[in-house]
Amino acid sequence: MAAYNKFQDFSEQLALGVHKFDNSMVYKVALTNTAPVATNTILANITQISGTNGYTTGGTATTIAESETTGTTTVTGTQVVFTAAGGTVGPFRYWVLYNDTATSPADALVAWWDYGSAVTLNDGDSFTVKFSSASPGAIFTLA
Repeated sequence: MAAYNKFQDFSEQLALGVHKFDNSMVYKVALTNTAPVATNTILANITQISGTNGYTTGGTATTIAESETTGTTTVTGTQVVFTAAGGTVGPFRYWVLYNDTATSPADALVAWWDYGSAVTLNDGDSFTVKFSSASPGAIFTLA
């Protein structure tokens, strides 16, 4: 299972109210074959794979929800499926979660996951991103 890696700026942007984990904001998963760096702050810092053959530059939306129990809040996201159509998609090794609604900073980064090796989807192949191997799956927990 790929591990959660938080971008350093995420905690500050969370405290400043840039991120809200409800239906008022759109969060997307973007694909890259270049290792993200913890100090990246916005999607423009990420080298995405080419937006062709079933991958749209900017990625695909996930549905975000949050729940709180006895002072611990868990943010979850639904699975995102990428399917190659008309050719190959990739290679990619990492997926990045970002806030597509945020404007200041634009497309603020949240976290990234490392699949462990590069993946190339052939025409008709699919790749499913599941947070914590579930859908919806936990993205992170605040206690």
